Amino acid sequence: MKVLVVAPHPDDETLGCGGTLLKHRAAEDKLFWLIVTQASEPKWPADTVKAKRREIESVSAAYGFEKTFQLGFPATKIDALPLEDLIQGIREVTGEIKPDCVYLNHAGDIHSDHRVGFEAVMSAVKPFYSDRHGVRRLLSYEVLSSTDAMPAVAAPNFIPNVFSNISPYLERKLEIMALYQTEVQPYPLPRAAESIRALARARGATIGVEYAEAFMLIRETVS
Repeated sequence: MKVLVVAPHPDDETLGCGGTLLKHRAAEDKLFWLIVTQASEPKWPADTVKAKRREIESVSAAYGFEKTFQLGFPATKIDALPLEDLIQGIREVTGEIKPDCVYLNHAGDIHSDHRVGFEAVMSAVKPFYSDRHGVRRLLSYEVLSSTDAMPAVAAPNFIPNVFSNISPYLERKLEIMALYQTEVQPYPLPRAAESIRALARARGATIGVEYAEAFMLIRETVS
């Protein structure tokens, strides 16, 4: 199986489905990573921009991605860009890979990059273009500090209907998250290791396992 994870920003993939990606790798599935945005000056200092690039290299190696794609759109600003540019970039990646399964962020996340990115992915992988992009299963993941920060009255709720037991992979997920030194936060903030563990434990309790990740199934095509 070929699996593509779409991350509006580096670290979204680990927060949302890091354990599940490790589970795919253990099953010898081929993993691919699409990063929509990148940090750039002057919003971030030059040293931070360089550090973030090194983090991407380290995380890519840790997951064993077959290939990492970086569209390079400016972080926090893609809602001001032509949507077609973003759609085309995603379309080119999916056309090259033809992934069987795609993971992407939730449509109702508080971050504008997440919401625009979701819309672009959905346009790029329309079901009647299946012969071009190959996608048969599409799932959205939750991102601590983004999915949970959006008021329920303002956007669609994240209501998971697919759960992945990641009990054997949680510790490695936390180790990979720690590679994001520019992003991790101290407890009790959302991106602290303890907070990530707590969410995984809560999702695990839903299905009677120690740790899990939760998803919303957007679409599945059955042959």
